Amino acid sequence: MLKIGMVGAGFVATFHAKSLCSVRDVRFTGVCAPEGAQKLARYARNEGLGNTRVFSTVEQLCEAVDVVAIFAPNFARLEIMRDIARAVENGAKLKGIICEKPLARNLQEADIFVRIAKALHVPTAYFENQLHMPGIVEARSQLASVEQSMGAVHLTRSAEEHGGPHEPWFWDPTRQGGGVCCDMGCHSIAVGMYMLTPVGKPPDYLQPISVTAEMALLKWGKEPWISKLRERGVDYSQTPAEDYSLVTIEFRDPETGVVSIAQATNSWMYDAPGLRLLMEAIGPGYSYSINSLQSPGAMFISDTAASAVADSELALEKAQATRGALILQHNEPSLYGYIDEWRDAAAAFEKGHDALLNFEYGRSITTLIMAAYMAHEKKRTIDLTDGKTLHELEKYVPLIQQGKGAKVLLGAG
Repeated sequence: MLKIGMVGAGFVATFHAKSLCSVRDVRFTGVCAPEGAQKLARYARNEGLGNTRVFSTVEQLCEAVDVVAIFAPNFARLEIMRDIARAVENGAKLKGIICEKPLARNLQEADIFVRIAKALHVPTAYFENQLHMPGIVEARSQLASVEQSMGAVHLTRSAEEHGGPHEPWFWDPTRQGGGVCCDMGCHSIAVGMYMLTPVGKPPDYLQPISVTAEMALLKWGKEPWISKLRERGVDYSQTPAEDYSLVTIEFRDPETGVVSIAQATNSWMYDAPGLRLLMEAIGPGYSYSINSLQSPGAMFISDTAASAVADSELALEKAQATRGALILQHNEPSLYGYIDEWRDAAAAFEKGHDALLNFEYGRSITTLIMAAYMAHEKKRTIDLTDGKTLHELEKYVPLIQQGKGAKVLLGAG
């Protein structure tokens, strides 16, 4: 029985706790967080996930568990990783370390994550749930023989869109790492690359050639939205971030030389039923698509009944309405791939090796995100086969991440 510990007790940690209800041979042993820890531990105990305890320090948590998962805000993760390192150096026997996407806000931070993990000799898992989405995995499996005969997918389009994040820190580019491209572009870029990758090849098989990007502040820099952000403690007139991004990445198959393209579109302005994941893969003579807002279930709440609704997210993450026709997804942790990424990580850690996606993979996604911000800033295509460019990315911190987004964002300032 693998003992799991979580650092962080917010929305993401709670979603992962729900996912663990469907994972065998794990026990949610402990949680450490400045806020919400007692509530999350109580939920876990009520769900039969174990005698979940609250720990006051990361080091104490590490001493009591086999696997520690970093589900804290982006700006706090590096110090948490250092706390984990100290715990291992002091005798904690960890079988695995998990970090939720994104691994880091820039490559300098990502490199520290990778170096620490390697020095500790502890297996890692980078949690990017969309690669584990059952719809995508099953489509790839059923089309495997077609792909082998006709060739791999040559174009993917992926999108994640909703009306905006939950917590104020997500909106602060200096703490989160950017805007929607950092927050959700990591999802769409990763899953786009995965859908292009030939069956049987590792997730980082394809060689990135070039990145182009367009970013803008289209909604949240305007009234009444900018005032709503001020109420949350974030002033987009001073430190704006992008609420829209379009990233195009060119890849090359290192064995065949065949070139393919992934397009990733992300926004915080999708004022519709709720969170939408939209993926499309087009190959030579075949295709498949995923739309998270397509469901066999639906609900309706009238105006007269709406006052009884306490939670707008009762049926779908990031739901934008509490009345009318509402999308019903009965098992979001499964739909989005959270359950299967936990199963993958747990099985890998029990065998003493990395999960399908490890910290090195997370670093590669960070590289693509940084290249996207650089392409937007410089208004040109970034050549990822150029050594000088790769060296520049190592120390690069986007202007948006520095809090200077008004200089480079349409609709800001």
